Amino acid sequence: MNIAEGFLIEFNEEMRNTRRMLERVPDEVLDYQPHPKSMSMGRLASHIAEMPGWGATTALSDELDMQPPQGPAFKPFEAESREDVLDHFERGVVKAKEAIATVTDEAMMTDWTLLMHGNPIFTMPRIAVLKTMVLSHIIHHRAQLSVYLRMNDVAIPGMYGPSADDHEAS
Repeated sequence: MNIAEGFLIEFNEEMRNTRRMLERVPDEVLDYQPHPKSMSMGRLASHIAEMPGWGATTALSDELDMQPPQGPAFKPFEAESREDVLDHFERGVVKAKEAIATVTDEAMMTDWTLLMHGNPIFTMPRIAVLKTMVLSHIIHHRAQLSVYLRMNDVAIPGMYGPSADDHEAS
């Protein structure tokens, strides 16, 4: 098994769990914001939905400038509904899986750089970027979303076994 195949096993499982959480986001509370410094639920769900696509970007390039000196800055995805979130998420998952599957072990160990205005923010091996800035980042925000959902009395699906809500249903 090569590095990409091993990574995709974990990626597929986490995307399945993430999809289950995103499916719970109610359209009527997309503007819910637990604190003025917090993202709204809609923005948070949109952010989670856009991140799988970053896996394709990481697999297919050696760097990304979020605000290049010449050219347009990165524009975050802003969903208007749960359906928008899920559609964008699914497209990103498909693109990421296709792109990551093509990356050789040698390329997984090649440096990848995130830039802002042409200045490096960080440089890490491609596999480290996929694990931290894509996969762990998604898991982090997925957990944050679970708190938003709980605060709105939305049942939380189990991620690594049953949730407290799963126990109530039985």
